[in-house]
Amino acid sequence: MSTRIDDRFAALKAEGRAALVTFVMAGDPDPETSLAIVTALPGAGADVIELGMPFTDPMADGPAIQAAGLRALKAGMTLKKTLKLVTDFRVQDDKTPIVLMGYYNPIYVYGVDKFLAGAKAAGVDGLIVVDLPPEEDLELCIPARDAGLNFIRLATPTTDDRRLPKVLENTSGFVYYVSLTGITGAALADYAGVSAAVKRIKGHTGLPIAVGFGVKNAQNAAEIAVNADGVVVGSALVDALKTSLGPDNKAGEGSVEAVTSLVASLAAGVRGARPQAGPAKNGGAFSWLTRLWA
Repeated sequence: MSTRIDDRFAALKAEGRAALVTFVMAGDPDPETSLAIVTALPGAGADVIELGMPFTDPMADGPAIQAAGLRALKAGMTLKKTLKLVTDFRVQDDKTPIVLMGYYNPIYVYGVDKFLAGAKAAGVDGLIVVDLPPEEDLELCIPARDAGLNFIRLATPTTDDRRLPKVLENTSGFVYYVSLTGITGAALADYAGVSAAVKRIKGHTGLPIAVGFGVKNAQNAAEIAVNADGVVVGSALVDALKTSLGPDNKAGEGSVEAVTSLVASLAAGVRGARPQAGPAKNGGAFSWLTRLWA
C-alpha cells in the first residue's frame, strides 16, 4: 500500500521535476504560529513537509535549528502537541506528505507503540530518526513499517558501497542524502560531488533521492534539483523565521510570510531546474552520525 510520500514522488516524477522538501520546527516560535506556517507551506510551493520534533539535546543540529527547538520547548511544545499540530493540519490538507524528524529519546519516553499509533492517527506519513542506525531497526524502524509509516534513512558522503545496502535494507519513502560533513546550516556542498553521489546511490535503490544540507537559496536548490529527486531546505527557513521575531522571540506580523516567501523562491528554483517537461531523466553529515551510518 502506497503512502502520501510514495504518491507525491511518483506524481512529481511524471511531471519531470524534483520535490521541494521543507523543514520547520514544530512549535517554533509558538504552537499557533507554527501551525499557521505549516498550513501555508504547500501553497507556497512545498511538496513534502519535514516537521522537527523539539528535543533538549539535538547533537546533530547547528545553532539555528538548536535555537528553534529551544524556542519551541520554551513555548510549551511537546511530542503530544506535535502530533496534535499534524492532526490540525490534516483538517485542511489531506494530500501533502508530513515527515517527523528528530531523535529517538522523546519517542522512547513517550512509548514507541503509543507514538506510532498517535502518528498514524494524526496523519503522519514518515519518520526520520537520525540517531538510530540500521543495527537498531527493531527499536523503531520495523514497528514503524508495520504501522504503515515510511522510515527514511540518511546516507552520508562516507556511506560507501559496502555499507549502503545495510542502510537501505528497510528504508522506504525516499533516501535523504546528507550532502556534506558538518552540522545543519553548514556551507553548501560541491554540486559535482552531490551529482556523483546521487548517481551512485541510485545504483543501489529505486527509491527517490532527496538531497539536503547547505541549500540557502533558489540557485542552490536549482543546481541540486537537476539530478536529485528532491531538495531539502531547513536551516535557511529557520533563519528566515528567526529574523522576523520580535523581543523575547515573539512572532511578528510578518513571521509566516518570512518563511513562505523564501519557500516560494526556492520552489521557483526547483521547478525551473529541468526546463523540459515529461518524465525525469535524471545538512551536514555529523561526525557521530557518520560513525553510526557509514
